[in-house]
Amino acid sequence: MTSTDLKASLRDLYITAAKEVDCGAGRKAIIIYVPFKLQKPFQKIQARLIRELEKKFSGRHVIIVAQRNILGKSYARSQKTVGLRPRSRTLTAVQDAILEDIVYPTEITGKRTRCKVDGRRILKVYLDGRDQANVEGRTDTYAAVYGRDQANV
Repeated sequence: MTSTDLKASLRDLYITAAKEVDCGAGRKAIIIYVPFKLQKPFQKIQARLIRELEKKFSGRHVIIVAQRNILGKSYARSQKTVGLRPRSRTLTAVQDAILEDIVYPTEITGKRTRCKVDGRRILKVYLDGRDQANVEGRTDTYAAVYGRDQANV
């Protein structure tokens, strides 16, 4: 696909924010936040878009994450619409979805939470083995971005 085709695909898409994150060892990553409703169109062209952006910002990994809302437990709907808080807006659902966005196009095959004696929790995520060649150099970036993102949630 040429850059003109990519430009045509990007015509209706926009981003809400971009953030540069330090990943340690002198590496940096750029997190691009997109509206949740535009997540699917971005994922269709994500591989080509990330390749082009990483060429432009040499030495930095680029990650695209959808902007999601978290509703608290005390969420009360308006009078017109009654019902409970949607499951997709809970804290854990949003955190899981952000993790899936970070590692996209690779799929998560398993998760383990390890509780340390001092109370810390370590989340171990198993990614699809077929994409190991593409993911090998990015695992530190994924960990840093997810850790930074969860500190802000």
